[in-house]
Amino acid sequence: MERLGTGIGWRPEIADAVERMPGLDWVEAVAENVCPDHLPASLRRLRERGVTVVPHGVSLGLGGGERPDEGRLKALAERAQALGSPLVTEHIAFVRAGGPLTASDRIEAGHLLPVPRTRDALDVLCENIRIAQDALPVPLAVENIAALLAWPGEELTEGQFLYELADRTGVGLLIDVANLHTNHVNQGEDPAEALSELPLEALAYVHVAGGFERDGVWHDSHAHPVPRPVLDILADLASRVAPPGVLLERDENFPAPEVLKGELDAIAEAVERGHAAGERGHAAGERGHAAGTGRSRGTATTLRTGTATVPDAASASASASGSGSEPVRQRLALAQTALLSALVAGTPAPEGFDRARLGVQARALASKRAGVVAKVAPELPVILGDGYRTAFLAYAQRHPMRGGYRLDAMAFAESLLLAGRPEDPAARRKLHHWWRERSGPAPRSRRPAVRVARAARRMLLRGTGRASHSEHASSAM
Repeated sequence: MERLGTGIGWRPEIADAVERMPGLDWVEAVAENVCPDHLPASLRRLRERGVTVVPHGVSLGLGGGERPDEGRLKALAERAQALGSPLVTEHIAFVRAGGPLTASDRIEAGHLLPVPRTRDALDVLCENIRIAQDALPVPLAVENIAALLAWPGEELTEGQFLYELADRTGVGLLIDVANLHTNHVNQGEDPAEALSELPLEALAYVHVAGGFERDGVWHDSHAHPVPRPVLDILADLASRVAPPGVLLERDENFPAPEVLKGELDAIAEAVERGHAAGERGHAAGERGHAAGTGRSRGTATTLRTGTATVPDAASASASASGSGSEPVRQRLALAQTALLSALVAGTPAPEGFDRARLGVQARALASKRAGVVAKVAPELPVILGDGYRTAFLAYAQRHPMRGGYRLDAMAFAESLLLAGRPEDPAARRKLHHWWRERSGPAPRSRRPAVRVARAARRMLLRGTGRASHSEHASSAM
């Protein structure tokens, strides 16, 4: 794997600070927020200086029951080519559910949700990753995610799941040590045990980020300083293997440039501390191959791209049983739809889930949705003032997201107007004008308004095409 060095997540809000940051080797940009035909000037300047740019996808949903969307794969490939990237990355997660496999309306999470660590889910994920690998011009690496909840009846640990995934597909691993810490606090999973089970020869690079704890639950916010436990997990990983790259993620509450530089220095110190510990007693990577597993690691993983196939015959045989079969996909899709519907549409909690933790996740999804809509439609919080958040959260309880954040903003505004809100006539006129500019004639009664809104949405979906993939203003997790 190419040596990347020390990097930071590029975001428009800190673009100037990133460009001026000394000793920066590479950056990562959220793929859906970059237009390949009109790259941000900051990214172009960084590339001209020799800084590597890696597109980081958040919307493929490789862990979902459906096969990856061809349009989204094409869009990710175009971004990799436009940026001259050596690889692209995505997540081991599902982000939407419903659709043809479940004979139900498709609903969006607006967030990365965990895949059950079962054989069925692993089979589907392996096939989805192979489809993605064949469609992409550069190697793919996938990231472990943070989870607020756990699936009942899981058959594999996180380390075992990731090992088999890499072994069967040749995919690279993007290990987020902050997510290992999150799962330690929320699920009681041991980060050291997970690291000991990973095929560290498949490591593409490492993510480091901050978060916060509330009522015993750790939230992977990407908006807070990196805590010491996360740096300790990074040091543990560095004692086992020399990471090809380490990257700091920050998505909100951006501090001063010198604070960001201080976090990068702390990350470099943790890597050096881990390397020194490995030199003293443990050769880098040895524990990641053998400790606690009692089994042979077999052939080293090699990343693949295009149509080049790398899994050996044993791996191919292991993955053939049920991989990608429609009944397996349908079972997974039904389970994920039931969970997501409980989180965003208020349906009953599926059997076996912790209902309290489902409530925490549901509130977190609604809060994030309100925040992202406020970013893609910043006029709405201005028009509605302090009442924006309360109004949106009430709307979200009754209306799952179905077509991206921009359409979500339109539907939210329409629902307010149809209800005769906001109560202040001046604010209502402003909202009415905002809605009309984007969707056509103003709603005069409920039925015509619904027809107009639906027609507007159809035009948006037809007209934006690839651009609809860029509505995912989700943070990379």
